[in-house]
Amino acid sequence: MFNSIKNKITNSFKTGNERTINIKKNIIYSFLIKGLSVLAGFALFPLTMNYVNPIQYGIWLTIAALVAWLNTFDIGLSNGLRNKLATSLALNQKADIVKYISTTYALLFLIGLAAFGLFFIIGSFFNWNQLLHIQSSVNYPIWPVILVSLGIFCMQFTLQPINSILIATHQPFKSSLLFLAGQLLTLGLTFLLTIYTKGTLFMLVLVVVGSPVAILLLGSLYLFKTTLKPFSPKLSVIDFKSAKSLLNIGGAFFLIQLGALILYETDNIIITRTLGPNEVTVFNIAYKYFSIITIAFAIVATPYWSAFTDAYAKNDLEWIKHSLRKLRMLCFYFGIFSLILYLLSGTFYKLWIGDKIPVPASLSLTIAVYAVLQTWTVVHAYLLNGVGKFRIQLILIISTGIINIPLSVFLIKYTGLAGTVIANIIVMLIINAFITYQCKLIINRKAEGIWNK
Repeated sequence: MFNSIKNKITNSFKTGNERTINIKKNIIYSFLIKGLSVLAGFALFPLTMNYVNPIQYGIWLTIAALVAWLNTFDIGLSNGLRNKLATSLALNQKADIVKYISTTYALLFLIGLAAFGLFFIIGSFFNWNQLLHIQSSVNYPIWPVILVSLGIFCMQFTLQPINSILIATHQPFKSSLLFLAGQLLTLGLTFLLTIYTKGTLFMLVLVVVGSPVAILLLGSLYLFKTTLKPFSPKLSVIDFKSAKSLLNIGGAFFLIQLGALILYETDNIIITRTLGPNEVTVFNIAYKYFSIITIAFAIVATPYWSAFTDAYAKNDLEWIKHSLRKLRMLCFYFGIFSLILYLLSGTFYKLWIGDKIPVPASLSLTIAVYAVLQTWTVVHAYLLNGVGKFRIQLILIISTGIINIPLSVFLIKYTGLAGTVIANIIVMLIINAFITYQCKLIINRKAEGIWNK
């Protein structure tokens, strides 16, 4: 019986076309790797909160949200590179691949350097403690902490194309492996901090931000010497003239990234300014718990982005339809999973962080709903991104992102901490309605005008 089950599982990974087989392999590898990453992340959360107090931890989360805006300065180049590589590989157009990769790295280095210089000059004129409404109990300037975060994020910004290259070449599990290694290094060094140093925000940021970047650098060097050697960037082939074709795709991604940041990364900032840094910590406890939903679903969905690009380039719309049906059904199962997590949330919080930071049930419920809506968004956004149809997403995410800020502030005043999540749910429902309809038009060859752009 055991051999029969084993054979069925083995055969399931050998059936289907090459595209489907690659997706199945990446999903199983990524689940194993990301499962360990999730465990490391949950172990890290109470460790860091015990190293610094909740207010300092809330400050760090707010800084991280501010610095995340730096990623928009890649002008969508990493995602543009992902689509460009996937299309070139699908059509066996390999001559310019190294040129595109080399040019992307060069552009990101120059942009990162300029972005750091710009933020350094402008940021020096602000009192960040007052700007973020940080309590007088934090009696030291946080600008040096922000500056270190910026510098390290700029390095990450320059190194991040390796993830796009791995996904475009149908190896996203290796990208997950780099993330796991960064998590484990962060966990180990943070544990040493708790033993040998006093709780300082500066040291925490240095370890939490610096460890993943160190792994990303070492991993990139290793991969370009081994499995990705044919794609290794070279100074001699950098061609800034070729940047135009990357930017044609990347420009749309840039605006979508900008809108996504307004939509997703403003929550911590809004909470800090309306309720204080301590509430940011409460919010992120629940958000971290329900990230199990989004992380697990991303493992399944990520290989489909480049697979959709490959299928669309080869006009294999039947495969796209079949895959879309499977992913939509998976959203339903994740809805059940989210309900189970909500019912267990109170018990989990007590086991995970104890009773010192209570998490409102209303916050857990709204984030559970929001996580399920995100799975539906990911499915249809990945399809649209993969086939290069950005216009509707671009309009939606920027407009709803702008609406989300005043809506969040308004709802927080009347419903408390859960208000910011309710605002996200409202705008997410609007987005999902439009992109679901656009995907239907595309796979049925009925998309015209703005729906086909």
